[in-house]
Amino acid sequence: MKTESVIIQREMASTSKSRLARYSDLIIGRRGFGPLLKYELIILLCSRMPGLLGLFLRAKLYPCLLGKCGRNVVFGANIVLRHPHKIEIGDNVIIDDNCLLDAKGWDNTGIHIGPGVFLGRNSILSCKNGDIVLGARVNIGFNCEVFSGSRVMLGADTLVAAYCYFIGGDHNPQDVDASVTQQGTCSRGIEVGEKCWFGAGVKVLDGITIGNNTIVGAGAVLTRPVPAYAIAVGVPARVVRDRRDRKP
Repeated sequence: MKTESVIIQREMASTSKSRLARYSDLIIGRRGFGPLLKYELIILLCSRMPGLLGLFLRAKLYPCLLGKCGRNVVFGANIVLRHPHKIEIGDNVIIDDNCLLDAKGWDNTGIHIGPGVFLGRNSILSCKNGDIVLGARVNIGFNCEVFSGSRVMLGADTLVAAYCYFIGGDHNPQDVDASVTQQGTCSRGIEVGEKCWFGAGVKVLDGITIGNNTIVGAGAVLTRPVPAYAIAVGVPARVVRDRRDRKP
C-alpha cells in the first residue's frame, strides 16, 4: 500500500513558491523556461483548433510534449495534458474531445496507453503520484474517470461503458477531530484482467482485483475482489454466476 503524508495540492499551493514555479509543478512537471515555452506555444497553437487543421496540428505537435507517442494517434480538441513527459501512447489510439490526461507526481512513472485504445469524450485519467496502465485495445466510454494514487491497470480488450469510475486511492480518516482534507492519503491500487466488461455507472473502489473475462452489471459498486469469468451485480456487488456455466 502506498501512503502520502504530504497532500499534493498543499505542496503545489505552497506560498514559498512563486506562481510560475507552482504552475510548472502542477501542469508541466518540469522547471525552466524551455519546457514552459514549448508547452505554452503548442497548447496555444492547436489545443482548441477546430476541424481537420486542428487534428493535423495536434498529431504533429503533441508528440513533442509526450514521453512517447506512436503512429496514427488522433487527439481531439480541448484535451488537457499535465506532466506530459510522463505520458506514453501506443499506435492507433483515439483520444476524444475534452479529455484530461494528468500524470502528475514526484516519483511516479505516469500514464501508459497501449495500442488501439479508445478514450471517450470528457473522460479523465488522473494520477496523484500514481501510475495508470491501459492495455491494448481498451475501450473507455464518455464521462469516465480512472484515478490512481499508486497503480491502476486495465487489461487488454476491456470495455468500459459511460460514467464508470475506478477509484485507486482513499483518505486516512483516523483523526476524528481533523478534517479529512487535512489528513494523508493511501492507495492499494486496482488491477483489472483482460477482456472484462463494465456496464454503465460502475464504481470500482481501491484495492480491488478483477479476474479475466469478468462482466460487471450497470450501476454496480465493487467493494471486494471478483474472480475470473464472474458476473457481478448490485450495491455492493456480488457474484451471481460463472460465465462458463451454460445452464439457463
